[in-house]
Amino acid sequence: MELESIIPLLKATKDASVAVRKLSDKQRADLLNALAEKVLVNTAGIIQENQKDLVLMDNADPKKDRLLLNEKRIIDLAQSLRDVAALPDPTGEILLEKTIEQGMSLQKLTVPLGVVGVIYESRPNVTLDVASLCLRSGNACVLKGGKEAHYSNTFLVSLIHESLAEMNIDQAAVMLLPTDRKFVNELLTATKYVDIIIPRGSESLIQFVRKNSLVPTIETGAGVCHTYVEKTADLEKAKNIVVNAKVSRPSACNALDTVLVDKEVAVAFLPMLKDDFIKWNIEVFADEPSFEILQKAEYPFLQRAKPEDFGKEFLDYKCSIKIVDGLDEAIGHIYNFSSSHSEAIISKDAETIEKFLNEVDAAAVYANASTRFTDGGVFALGAEIGISTQKLHARGPFALEKLVTEKWVVRGNGQIRV
Repeated sequence: MELESIIPLLKATKDASVAVRKLSDKQRADLLNALAEKVLVNTAGIIQENQKDLVLMDNADPKKDRLLLNEKRIIDLAQSLRDVAALPDPTGEILLEKTIEQGMSLQKLTVPLGVVGVIYESRPNVTLDVASLCLRSGNACVLKGGKEAHYSNTFLVSLIHESLAEMNIDQAAVMLLPTDRKFVNELLTATKYVDIIIPRGSESLIQFVRKNSLVPTIETGAGVCHTYVEKTADLEKAKNIVVNAKVSRPSACNALDTVLVDKEVAVAFLPMLKDDFIKWNIEVFADEPSFEILQKAEYPFLQRAKPEDFGKEFLDYKCSIKIVDGLDEAIGHIYNFSSSHSEAIISKDAETIEKFLNEVDAAAVYANASTRFTDGGVFALGAEIGISTQKLHARGPFALEKLVTEKWVVRGNGQIRV
């Protein structure tokens, strides 16, 4: 029988959230550790189901790397579950405590959000990341994964449900919604059952959620990431950082999209990228000065940049290059084209570095390091739901400590206000 509405599913998760909220710190941690073991035991099954998704996706699609779950990634996911389990409980923290008018006791405490809804595309790892972070922080969650990862997500959620059932916890605490897009608007308007919506995926998905959601939304934005090679940079170090930021996982939101190069070192630096970029077949969209330099160096995968090649998240073995006249022009370019995700400078000059770090407005800024480090696991947060590029409630890796809100508790003894 075809499902006509997801409201009964959302209601079930809302009801289950009460039980999750009541779990002790130890019970939440034990649940995730048990799930980690279950994931490892079922590695072969996960890979088998993941293959069903992979064969349906074009090999040329850059999102295919996001979809892939191999043995190493599954081991990493299990470790991430253990890492989240080992983190301190973010709920019940006393943020403020004092005595107010007429001797009443006042506390401000952290409490779970309730039901967290996440909409995401072709990233089955997000299924475990979101579920672990929500359960560890006393929240229930509803997951709206993309059809590209249907088999993977369904199997992973079945493992979560087994772990919940083994601890006598309502399985509706983690609800995988149907992939049919007709249910998206129903989720976005379910203010009675869902407390917050977090979209993770393409810019078009994020903008759609922003425009249509009645439920409060936190964006995990697209990453348009720059690396600026300043005139005092160690060029060998700069080359290694640029190559790593571009090729280590180009489908990630923290991968490099645009290289900004100071005009004083452009002739020396750009040809240094040639061998590594050829190895990875990097297609370069170069402004006119950098095009001339790379053409002279006989770089084969070269295109003249168009205006739309700047401020673009490539998610592929592609990048744009622009030569700039000093730090202020680099900062100005980033101001105009950045998505406020992750930005880096390569420089030896301390004053220049501090100016860049202070003036560039992004969730993460780097000096002499790759933007690829912007990640909840790397930042010792266990895992992340995504990288928030907005400024309210959370910015940067959206992880455990942000899955709470506040509650004011007032204890009196018959006081009345006059």
